[in-house]
Amino acid sequence: MTYCVAALVEEGIVFASDSRTSATLDNIATFSKMNVFETPGERVIVVLSSGNLATTQGVIARLKMRARDAQGSAAAAGILGVGKLFEAAQLVGGTLREVVSESAPVQQQGVDIGCHFILGGQIGGKRPRLFHIYPEGNFIEATRDTNFFQIGEHKYGKPIMDRVVKYHVPLKAAAKAIIVSFDSTMRSNLTVGLPIDLIAYEKDRGKITLRRRFDVDDLYFSKLSGIWSAGLRRAFGEVPEIEWGNEKKDG
Repeated sequence: MTYCVAALVEEGIVFASDSRTSATLDNIATFSKMNVFETPGERVIVVLSSGNLATTQGVIARLKMRARDAQGSAAAAGILGVGKLFEAAQLVGGTLREVVSESAPVQQQGVDIGCHFILGGQIGGKRPRLFHIYPEGNFIEATRDTNFFQIGEHKYGKPIMDRVVKYHVPLKAAAKAIIVSFDSTMRSNLTVGLPIDLIAYEKDRGKITLRRRFDVDDLYFSKLSGIWSAGLRRAFGEVPEIEWGNEKKDG
C-alpha cells in the first residue's frame, strides 16, 4: 500500500508521496511513486501513482519512452509535447488501459492489477490543473471546492486535509498540512512509511523550485510529529466534559 496526495491552491500545487511498497508484511521495499516530466520554462507535469507496482511502472515506462522522438526532441503526441494538461491526463488514461489490456492473463489468475494516478502541473501560461485518473482510465479534475486528491491509504490523513487545505491556503502551509497528514497515516498504517517525496510547484514558475525528501530520522519530520501529537493532546484536554443528562449529582 502507499499514500499519495496533491492539492491545488491559489499559489500553485503541492505533491507528496511515500515510497513504501509491501507485497506482504515481511516483503517491504522502497520505490518512488513520484515522477516529474519537466521542460524548464515551458512545462512541469508531476505524476503520482498507487496500486499494482507492475502496472504503474509499465505506464510510467511507456510515458518516458514515448516522451521524445528518435532525434531526442519532445514528441508531439508524448507527455512532453501535448499542448494541454487535459491531453496529458488523456494520455496517461489511454496508456493505463493499454497496459491493463495486455495483462488480461494475469487478471484471470485473480491478481488485482488496478492502480490510480494523480497528474498535475502547468503548461505554458495556462492555469495549473490537477487530475485524478482511475483504474479504468477515466479521470476527474480538481476544482476550487474540491481542490485535493488522495490515492492509496488515504483515510487516516483525510481529516487534516478537509480542515486545513482550502484553495486560498498559502502554498507552504498546504505543504505543511500534507506532511502532517502523512504523519497521521503512518501512525495508523504500517504499510505507509518514509521516505516521503514532496514538491511544491509555484504557479507560473515553469520549473520545480521547492523540493524535499523526508528520509528515516529526518529531524524536521520528527519535530513536526512530536509537536502535532502534543497539540492534539492539549486540544483534547481543552474539550469540555460530556454533560450526562441522567448523571446523579452528589447530595
